[in-house]
Amino acid sequence: MLMKSNSARANAAGIAAAAIFAAPGLAADLVISNWDGYMAADAIESFNEATGNNAELVLHGTNEEIMGKIMASGGKGLDVAFVSSPFAEVLRNLGLAAEIDASKIPNMSNLYPEAMMLEHDVGNKFSVPYAWGTTGLCYRSDLIQPAPESWNDLLDPDESLRGKTTMLATDRWLLAAGLLAKGYSVNETDIAKLEEVRDQLIETKETLLAYDDTTFYLKLVSGEATLVHAWDGWCNFGIAENSDIAYIVPAEGSDLWVDTMVVLEASENKDAAFAFINFILDADNHQWAAENILYKVPNKAAMDALPPELIEAFPNMGYSADSMLNYEQLRDVGETQRDYARIVSEIKAAQ
Repeated sequence: MLMKSNSARANAAGIAAAAIFAAPGLAADLVISNWDGYMAADAIESFNEATGNNAELVLHGTNEEIMGKIMASGGKGLDVAFVSSPFAEVLRNLGLAAEIDASKIPNMSNLYPEAMMLEHDVGNKFSVPYAWGTTGLCYRSDLIQPAPESWNDLLDPDESLRGKTTMLATDRWLLAAGLLAKGYSVNETDIAKLEEVRDQLIETKETLLAYDDTTFYLKLVSGEATLVHAWDGWCNFGIAENSDIAYIVPAEGSDLWVDTMVVLEASENKDAAFAFINFILDADNHQWAAENILYKVPNKAAMDALPPELIEAFPNMGYSADSMLNYEQLRDVGETQRDYARIVSEIKAAQ
């Protein structure tokens, strides 16, 4: 859901950067897979004009979808994939993610130093962060008094909130809310603790309006819901429509989610892939993401250029880079991922 068009600036930035990005021998027919609307609509065209490449964009709806395609093909036919950090970690562990050649991505110098210290990939050896953020509570400040402060305000809501709350359905985030409420790791592998959280979330299910990963902010805007489990950027979509909507990280904390760009080891176009990542990390191009999808980007040059009124309107956009590292990053939990999936299925199946 884009807030405004920024195609003119993206085009100008791409042309101005041509001298940096263009290099002899870059392969054509670069294939990039990304979520719909996660970069400027003309980004691929601008990149092609700037570099002489013939890149194309394909879309995936979820991490699981693109991972399935990569696993089935070994990554052949795809050069760059946008995936969340636990999935980037899986690709690396399976030998499917190429080593990042930082010498071919000079715009990595635009990243915050903290963005080079992410636990899943210290030094950005096999992934480059594109966006990062927190998960918390998004609510109608005009309809809830006092303001929520704890995950337990969602998991064990006041009677006035019953039937007016939603939770994210995706397994890692659904369980993270319960894990954080109990002081556990968002990457917990102790089955007893996971099943303890399952039991709590089954009780919570009776109080929910819905599980909702996509339209929860619209429910807040309409007043159908008054408190929802939300990614910070998606809460901003609601704030854009109703200034009474607010966002907090609960007292028990948040996960740190990171969406990344990965070059596939099977790519035959690695130089072009690095050039594309360099193009995205150009301050003007990366600023587009912050201004239009209202997600924080780990690009200091881009964030420093944001207009002050945007931070004022969307306070979570102003969270500092060092504060982001206070939260535990979602990681690959290995074989325990099957338990996460099983437990979420049990929660949803419970009567």
